[in-house]
Amino acid sequence: MKIALIDSGNGLLAAAAAVHRLRPDADLVLSSDPATMPWGPRTPEDLIEKALSCARAAAAHRPDALIVACNTASVHALAAIRAELEPALPVIGTVPAVKPAAVGGGPFAIWATPATTGSPYQRGLIRDFASGVRVTEVPCPGLADAVQHADAAGIEAAVAAAAALTPRDVRAVVLGCTHYELVAERIREAVQPLLRPSDESLVLHGSAEAVAAQALRRIGAAPAPDAAPSGTLTVLFGGREAALEPSSLSYAEGRSLSAVGAARP
Repeated sequence: MKIALIDSGNGLLAAAAAVHRLRPDADLVLSSDPATMPWGPRTPEDLIEKALSCARAAAAHRPDALIVACNTASVHALAAIRAELEPALPVIGTVPAVKPAAVGGGPFAIWATPATTGSPYQRGLIRDFASGVRVTEVPCPGLADAVQHADAAGIEAAVAAAAALTPRDVRAVVLGCTHYELVAERIREAVQPLLRPSDESLVLHGSAEAVAAQALRRIGAAPAPDAAPSGTLTVLFGGREAALEPSSLSYAEGRSLSAVGAARP
């Protein structure tokens, strides 16, 4: 079994680590292009081109499924990727966890990139799944870039700025960018002390576990977390084989993937 994931950069680490936890025997292909980050400010046409390039590079390794592990790419490029690769290759997009946050009750906030915040796509998710629940959209300028480069000071500043915009009575925060899942605990540490009442534990909703499980369902595979860790790892930057960047290894997800054996030639 082989699962491929694409993203602009480190945002794919959380979903890849989730796939590895569910199926340590699965081969993984991580296809990104950090040199073209960030994708959010690009025109939709340019973003589609970049995402398709990563998807084609991943598809060349003949995976059983492809995860678009990026919220922005899922908004703008998912249809184009599916049109080119399906039905031969199942393509799974990433959707912010608005629905489970709404089921858990409000109010809640959605932290997302400035390009996604207030977008028709995100507003549509709120309308469809969180009608009647108070939702606050919080833009997080600079956070994805800071996470990509493991810039501790930049992460701290961006998280603090977003925390200041988050209402004090929220019960949950939806992490609307896959990069944010890598610093989930830093987000919790920044927001939790500001809440009223502060003794109610903040719930963070990411997408990694759900998208990993969906990829397995699409190919008819069941979770097998106790399987022998026989899977391999292939890393592609701009279509060329590479190694995980030092910034990736700053995160627990990246370190867990670095222990996966390299793919055989």
